Amino acid sequence: MKYSTEFCDREYNARAGIPDHAAIFARWSASGARARRDGRPLLDLRYGSSPGERLDLFPASHGGSPLLVFIHGGFWRSLDKGDFSWVAPPFVDRGVGVALINYDLAPSVGVETIVLQVLRALEWLWRGAERYRYDASRVVVAGHSAGGHLAAMAMCARWPLWDPDMPADLVKGGVSVSGLYDLEPLVYAPFVNRDLKLDERSAFRLSPAWMTPATGAPLVTAVGALESSEFHRQNELIGRQWSRNLRADVPMPGTNHLTVVDQLANPASPLFQAALDLCLG
Repeated sequence: MKYSTEFCDREYNARAGIPDHAAIFARWSASGARARRDGRPLLDLRYGSSPGERLDLFPASHGGSPLLVFIHGGFWRSLDKGDFSWVAPPFVDRGVGVALINYDLAPSVGVETIVLQVLRALEWLWRGAERYRYDASRVVVAGHSAGGHLAAMAMCARWPLWDPDMPADLVKGGVSVSGLYDLEPLVYAPFVNRDLKLDERSAFRLSPAWMTPATGAPLVTAVGALESSEFHRQNELIGRQWSRNLRADVPMPGTNHLTVVDQLANPASPLFQAALDLCLG
């Protein structure tokens, strides 16, 4: 066995190492509710028939805007798009529409199904651009933790094989915060794999670190300085494997696996600015 269960549980069970994680989740939920109340989002738009195939759209004030598509984390088995509605307002204020995707959660579905749901959501958003008044040629994906994995997988999608009338470069850029790119260690992490049910073969097949991005679309990465060595290894791995796509790896001093994503919505943060530059570039 390449990894011990003790090592993998310790390195990847981020919540266990953050004593105030419950308070952070409560803050996210309250901030998300406030963002939905104060904005004018279109909520629970259906992009598919499964219960989790819903998204929220925070349109920019003018038509033809770029679109940032945010994918939440939670190890593919928890959290909700509504917990992250607060990501949207700072981008909307700067002329960028924001969509937040939900997907069905493990153990009711596996990681592969979730990947396909995210691709289905992106296709739906691409086809709905005229109706919802954003620019289908300016789509950027972003995600945190498992959402970072899903954003990276979207950057690997060969869209014309999905549907011949779709553009190869549907995704114009990606932002992955504390993403998971090599899933093999999760096979040996019982706290999460009891729900994911990965084995070595499926973990390899679903690891974007061992894939080639579909285009030269730029990628921005970040990992919290206070995160475990494995999350830092994951971040270094994708930077090395995708060196041709990597635009920036943004330092995140003083942040842990949860507080790091707060900076994506902080206009004073270099992570926010890097994401905004991708959207507006």
